Amino acid sequence: MRLPTTLPSLFLAAALALIAPRTSAQSAAPCADPSPHKQLLIPVADSVRLEVLDWGGSGRPLVFLAGGGDTAHAFDDFAPALVPTYHVYAITRRGFGASGLTTPDNDARHLADDVVAVLDALHLDHPVLIGHSIGGAELSAVANQHPHRVAGLVYLDAAYGYAFDDGNVPTMQQLMSIDTPQPPPPQAADLASFHALQSYYVRVLGFTYPEGELKQWRQCNADGSVGDDRSFPGGSTLGAFLKSYPKFTAIPAPTLAIFAMPHTLGPWAAATTDPKIRQSAKTYAATLTPLTQSQVSAFQKAIPTARVVVLPNAHHYVYLSNRPDVLRELLAFLPTL
Repeated sequence: MRLPTTLPSLFLAAALALIAPRTSAQSAAPCADPSPHKQLLIPVADSVRLEVLDWGGSGRPLVFLAGGGDTAHAFDDFAPALVPTYHVYAITRRGFGASGLTTPDNDARHLADDVVAVLDALHLDHPVLIGHSIGGAELSAVANQHPHRVAGLVYLDAAYGYAFDDGNVPTMQQLMSIDTPQPPPPQAADLASFHALQSYYVRVLGFTYPEGELKQWRQCNADGSVGDDRSFPGGSTLGAFLKSYPKFTAIPAPTLAIFAMPHTLGPWAAATTDPKIRQSAKTYAATLTPLTQSQVSAFQKAIPTARVVVLPNAHHYVYLSNRPDVLRELLAFLPTL
């Protein structure tokens, strides 16, 4: 069962020759992806084709990279807000969603080569890369390996040790060891449809995930109800990646880094009357917040030219929980490039 994800539990969950246009994920009406994008399958190395979503638009290209375990559809509800000014794309990394996988190697440097291969195939000139969570590793890898290919980088609660580590930041082992309280799972009524499942997430988190992304996480039954969990082969390789990621000590590109601090667990945690959960939530905040502050401070000191924004009481999915704030910061940062 896919439960609402916070920063440490996301890391734990991750541990567990032409551009070919395609229609959106499924054609049956109840199971269709409602987001207004085109779906492309773009060949990269090792005969792998990556899913790329294209929402259209004009102006500088923006390329979104999903967090661990997610697909490009995670941006289905956020990306269209930028289309009036920018041409917006998102990439599903190898091993997830509709993207292929022919090697167990998910090293950030090789994943960065996949991103550059997509930029080449689409003839994108100096795009801005925008990554969520573990996608920050690919941002830093592209910037270090191909510094002249990108105009700027945006880290959406993504500038942790896998994206920047000068030896003065928390280790992934510290972050992954934090016990994250979990809400009650969705019940039968919450699985009657994907709209019902979205309502469940609103109740427990205060926001919801895009319908298209939920249909990547769960099977869609013929009647439109929510089926079993899906599994993707890339999950185990991301777990290995988190144990031995490359150390990036510099980010040689104009940078906007948005951090959630403190991280919220959502309305369900604030409303619970269970004393054990209330104590666990306090321990979670008391443990994670100083570690996040340590990462923010090290990042600001080492990269003083970066624009660093801290959003209090935001979720790890900051672009969903704090959509207006993230849009505001993006629309202020992008014209400076």
